[in-house]
Amino acid sequence: MLSLSRFAVLGLSLIPAVFSSPLYRPSKRGGTIALALNTDFPDPAFVQHTDGSWYAFGTNSNGKRIQVAHSTDFESWTLLQDEALPTLSGWETEVNHWAPDVIRRSDGKYVMYYSAEYQGGNGHHCIGIALGGDNPVGPYIPVSNSPFACPLDQGGAIDAAGFEDEDGSRYVVYKVDGNGGDCVNGGTPGTSTPIMLQPVQEDGITSVGNPTKILDRDESEGPLVEAPYLTKTSDGKYVLFYSSHCFNDPNYDVRYATASSITGPYTKAGFSLVYTDDKLYGPGGATVDAEGRMLFHGWCNNNSMRCMYAANLDLGDERIALA
Repeated sequence: MLSLSRFAVLGLSLIPAVFSSPLYRPSKRGGTIALALNTDFPDPAFVQHTDGSWYAFGTNSNGKRIQVAHSTDFESWTLLQDEALPTLSGWETEVNHWAPDVIRRSDGKYVMYYSAEYQGGNGHHCIGIALGGDNPVGPYIPVSNSPFACPLDQGGAIDAAGFEDEDGSRYVVYKVDGNGGDCVNGGTPGTSTPIMLQPVQEDGITSVGNPTKILDRDESEGPLVEAPYLTKTSDGKYVLFYSSHCFNDPNYDVRYATASSITGPYTKAGFSLVYTDDKLYGPGGATVDAEGRMLFHGWCNNNSMRCMYAANLDLGDERIALA
């Protein structure tokens, strides 16, 4: 996902952007969407601490590389003043730390996945991993002087998120960032922007084998798919949430695809679950847990920033919908 710093380079004229393709949307959106944090907090991900409270992590803003917010009830959120990533690895630059995700391991330690700009990489990003202690706020310290995933010849990689299956096996999903079209990152119109699934060891850090492509864009989704997040329902269905179109396009949204096996094939639902209307503009970057709790961002305050929103989903057998 693009940060406001790159957005400034693209130009404010991109908002509002031209609608690039027609979308099917439900005739009426049910459920309640609440403004959870009225400040710039893009790409929110969350984790529940052992005390039952919640911590959310967001893309760089408000003077922090990685932001942290806290809630005791998943309704009222407070932006903390902590810097979750005070130390950088040798491969990354200072700017543009995007889309963090945090997991808690079986040993009680927290692991953060994040996207950072690669030094000498022409502005392309790669995936980093940082290890914390038993406090979800951090500090998180990078585990390696090399990135976890870094296909620079394909545009780099962003939007990593961790997933633990019922048998304890762990995975990381991420997006290969070769955007073309109206959301350029070195690609051309029609460039593949695949979502990859990488098995990792119990430590959540060490790769096992090679990644598998589990999803890619189609023409209804504009120049890209991104922001993958994997959840499993109580009936054993894998649900891959993702966003389509450019982050500054009104067609930016939250979609999903389902599969009976973690490696797929994933079947796209074929519609926008959360989308632009008279209450939201350009929503996306969602994180959803197995109980249907969801955080995502949307443009707010005269489209000057991306605020954090919260909602609940009904992860039903037939069709996922806002509860």
